[in-house]
Amino acid sequence: MPHRTFDRRQLLAAFGGIALAPLAPAQAFTPGQPIKVLIGVPAGGTQDVLTRAIAHEVRDTLGPLVVDNRSGAAGRIAVEAVKNAPPDGRTLLLGTASMMTMFPSAYRHLSYDPVKDFVPIVNAARFELALVVHKDVPANTLPEFIAWAKSQGDKLSFASYGAGTPSHFLGEMLNRAAGLKMVHVAYRGSTPARQDVMGGTVPVYFDTVGGALQLQTTGRVKVLATSGDKRSPLMPSLPTFVEAGYKDVVAAAWFAYYAPRNTPQPIVDKLRAEFTRAVNVREVRQQLLQNGMYPVGDDAAALLKTMREDTARWGGIMRAVNFQAND
Repeated sequence: MPHRTFDRRQLLAAFGGIALAPLAPAQAFTPGQPIKVLIGVPAGGTQDVLTRAIAHEVRDTLGPLVVDNRSGAAGRIAVEAVKNAPPDGRTLLLGTASMMTMFPSAYRHLSYDPVKDFVPIVNAARFELALVVHKDVPANTLPEFIAWAKSQGDKLSFASYGAGTPSHFLGEMLNRAAGLKMVHVAYRGSTPARQDVMGGTVPVYFDTVGGALQLQTTGRVKVLATSGDKRSPLMPSLPTFVEAGYKDVVAAAWFAYYAPRNTPQPIVDKLRAEFTRAVNVREVRQQLLQNGMYPVGDDAAALLKTMREDTARWGGIMRAVNFQAND
């Protein structure tokens, strides 16, 4: 009887009755091919500024970064697209504090898990917020504003750049800490909110520090306080809420890059090394500061720690004010 050889696949099929699917080829990461970065807001904002600054620095080592603005559903469309993308390092998400730490508490039926469905690459930049009021508001300091806001009761409204965002919950934190009754008005983005606070349609707005800087130059608003645990280097003359005695009114947000889960570790390591290097380039840091962002460059462990802490903190605030987003 002639000798017959069996390969490993035939043996497994013969003895185990297993029909094996063809093995998928490994997806190699070849520098020079485009990398798509999905951003959950319309073009032209600070997230574009950040990604384009990084793109300039990594084009020779990674290849071109292509910004893909997938606005809608408060950014969840972009998150879903990256979650379902091939884990080959060619499709990344620019995740925000809202997407990755607020939405799990805000939505009953969130279709993704920020920790399980994504691999953190780097926390690239953070920013703080500021209390902005229309120029006709009869207050030039935070204590004067608090006294005036109390006199208005629930007739006073404050704007945010979106329900369930740091802008929204900074207002709610100040309400609780100072005994105010301001009514929240959610806008679909910062541009319409800024237009209305400049026009006086809404007298109070919680903007990013970078946005507040731009508004201040118009002469149509006043900026009264910032939300960091210490004074903002971008607006060092302004006090923080903490300085005014509101120790719990501290809010900061951030932008971080993520890959889909199961992205091979060598690819993640390469992306992380290059993105971190880019964030620390002097010209990039200067560009971010000019746009109201502080360069960070935290690694995966530090980013996951920030995510855990922020998820717990924002979730507590949402429960305290009984907030639930519409799914």
